[in-house]
Amino acid sequence: MEKKRTLVTCALPYANGPVHIGHLAGVYVPADIYVRYLRLRGEDVLFICGSDEHGVPITIKAREQGCTPQDIVDKYHGIIKDSFGRLGINFDIYSRTTSKVHEKNASDFFRKLYDDGAFITRESEQYYDPEAKTFLADRYIAGTCPRCGNPGAYGDQCEKCGSTLSPEELIDPHSRLSGATPVKKKTTHWYLPLDKYEKWLSEWILDGHKEWKTNVYGQCKSWIDGGLQPRAVSRDLDWGVPVPVEGAEGKVLYVWFDAPIGYISNTQELLPQSWEKWWKDADTSLIHFIGKDNIVFHCIVFPSMLKAHGGYILPQNVPANEFLNLEGDKISTSRGWAVWAHEYLADFPGKEDVMRYVLTANAPETKDNDFSWKDFQQRNNSELVAIFGNFVNRAVVLTHKYFGGVVPACGPLQEIDREALAALPELRASMEANLSAFRFREALKDAMGIARVGNKYISDTEPWKVAKTDLERAGTILNISLQICASLALAFEPFTPFAAERLREMLKVGVDAGTDHRSGEAETVNTFREGEAAALHTGAAPSEGLVLRWDLLGRADILPAGHAIGEAKLLFEKVEDEAIQKQLDRLEAIRKQLEAAKKAEEAARVTPQKAECSFEDFEKMDIRTATVLEAERVPKTDKLLKLTIDTGMDRRTIVSGIAEFYTPEQMLGKQICILANLAPRVIRGIESKGMILMARQNDGKMRFLTPQEVLSNGAQIG
Repeated sequence: MEKKRTLVTCALPYANGPVHIGHLAGVYVPADIYVRYLRLRGEDVLFICGSDEHGVPITIKAREQGCTPQDIVDKYHGIIKDSFGRLGINFDIYSRTTSKVHEKNASDFFRKLYDDGAFITRESEQYYDPEAKTFLADRYIAGTCPRCGNPGAYGDQCEKCGSTLSPEELIDPHSRLSGATPVKKKTTHWYLPLDKYEKWLSEWILDGHKEWKTNVYGQCKSWIDGGLQPRAVSRDLDWGVPVPVEGAEGKVLYVWFDAPIGYISNTQELLPQSWEKWWKDADTSLIHFIGKDNIVFHCIVFPSMLKAHGGYILPQNVPANEFLNLEGDKISTSRGWAVWAHEYLADFPGKEDVMRYVLTANAPETKDNDFSWKDFQQRNNSELVAIFGNFVNRAVVLTHKYFGGVVPACGPLQEIDREALAALPELRASMEANLSAFRFREALKDAMGIARVGNKYISDTEPWKVAKTDLERAGTILNISLQICASLALAFEPFTPFAAERLREMLKVGVDAGTDHRSGEAETVNTFREGEAAALHTGAAPSEGLVLRWDLLGRADILPAGHAIGEAKLLFEKVEDEAIQKQLDRLEAIRKQLEAAKKAEEAARVTPQKAECSFEDFEKMDIRTATVLEAERVPKTDKLLKLTIDTGMDRRTIVSGIAEFYTPEQMLGKQICILANLAPRVIRGIESKGMILMARQNDGKMRFLTPQEVLSNGAQIG
């Protein structure tokens, strides 16, 4: 009978920078846990990923650094790939979207849809740089944010206040290429009409996949219920896969269309002869691991592309995670507020498993979660060292001390023995349920639960004391303890593979290696699992031939009596205060830099002082207190309020542009200060007599200048 087949993909990390702990927690560690679990169960798994190397941000970084886009992606592809390998995230292939295989595959995919009439064409006006003579993507346009006044907002987003923008909303927009003011120019692009697939997507997802995680299902429902719109699949750019249509010079495939095809390309690159069974055989389950910002692409857009193409399987599940914060603040690559994987590996050599463990324990599975260095230290010292590591060390050391490093025979069981052994199958069943449902935080608790059972058992039975009077009973205790250690070598393999391998070396056991799908294939290029890296998730089978399989977890006879074990080695070491303080100091330095930059930016935005005026000029201004009696919006305007006020001298009307800051209801009864002798002015057909005195903050918001205590209307100020 053929093994169950699962194709697991991970969102292609964008090659304009290294990966950080948010990426690891949200996508890559959970995916690796799931793959390792399936392999332990003997299932047939393919694990696919690669670098996403096209798109505007890469071209922007290349211009900023005075190099080519290829230079940028070559640099970061290498850093990312190395980080994954050193963290034990073992893809069967980690390739890239600049490969020749992908360029041909993405081009052929587009051409198939084009020839089948799956696209529509639209002519539209887009921003164009008249000096650089090129169309501008939204990110190539900068200006002042209309929401917060940030002068460095982009055409798609203000990174200061987080507002989603369009280039049309920017104040004083300019090209980031030349500084020129962009102009509108007509261009033609191809669009995938997602509205055509709306009914099918509703049936496939909303009716057919109610088991998906609530955050994924809810976002899909929101998109579908809101009505889907055609989405451009090409853009004007010189970096990417060229659109393979005559007359499409200067146009490339939009990166969102190009990137997911990379999963197929990478599979073809790894398995040129047998890739189709992984993508076109109904017996294959396709699972996409992604972050929440990619849900629409993997649940709405990519399935629509596959449906339009025909012949491909669709994802069985898309277990997207939420975001991980750092020390209470949102991780931001642009602000440098992150823990980068390659820097962590340099600062904490040999502690790859600790980061995997902590990120899993804090995984943002249903809501955003937080990483802190103090929690990192506490979990390592109090859980990995004090519970898991301590138990294993005592069991192995005592076995060598009293039984020469040989598994002792198991004698008659007592109630305490039966209770400990009975807990293991229950924890295994819970682990299986949680792992299968992508609840990795809960599954990790189950695995640590096994370690807690072992640690409590050996502490309560005290074999070091029992051995003085009853060596046979001490042997039974240590036999059971070693069986629990063997279960831990299985239970922690998905979560802490390096520690699990060290534990297997101590116990002198191997683990089922899974399948190498490249056997029998033509020579492949750029595969991830090269040389010894291919064995990281397996470990070498010992000469005794004992090999662990998932179905042995929780059994009381994994290690036979008489089996020789190796010497004890520390599975984990304490993380000292100095190492944590170093990381906190680094973050504090970044925080201070950001605060200083913010203050400088705010200072730059303060309205400059106007020209000097004489005392005689000032004396001409009649500033008085007044009270608002009536307030209403001026029809067909967004910003104007019509106010009827009592000045103590008369009742008059003032039209003021404050509607975006105050409602009419908020204005009623408010005491204000006005410039009473300002010459009348007609605004929207209404005579306005006077001006309200207000202060504009650095964030652009307007606030009233009001007396500290209630004054009579008409009180003169000055």
